[in-house]
Amino acid sequence: MSENKTYLGGCQCGRVRYEAEVELLTFVPATQFKLQSGQDVLTDYQFNKKHIHHLFCNVCGIKSFARGIGADGGEMIAINSRCLDGVDPSELKINDYDGKSA
Repeated sequence: MSENKTYLGGCQCGRVRYEAEVELLTFVPATQFKLQSGQDVLTDYQFNKKHIHHLFCNVCGIKSFARGIGADGGEMIAINSRCLDGVDPSELKINDYDGKSA
C-alpha cells in the first residue's frame, strides 16, 4: 500500500494550479487539496446524476480535478493523475470503470 505524498499539478496551459496530498489514483478529502490559482478560469460540467462537478480550464480545456461528495458525506476531490507534475501515467496501475453503465 502506498502512502500519501504532496504533489503539484494543474492544467496544460498552467493557469489552473493546485497542491494535493494524495495516494495516486484515489479521491481525497477536500482538506488535502489547495487550489493555488485558476478559480477564475474553471468551467463546471455535470452529467448523469449531477453529483460530481467536473472542472475544466476554459483556456486549454483540461480537466485536472473534480469536486463532489464522498460516501461519508464529506467534500472530496478527484485528482486527474495525468495532471500531476512528475507522475508518469505509464507506471500507474489503471482500474477501468464503466461509468456509463453504473
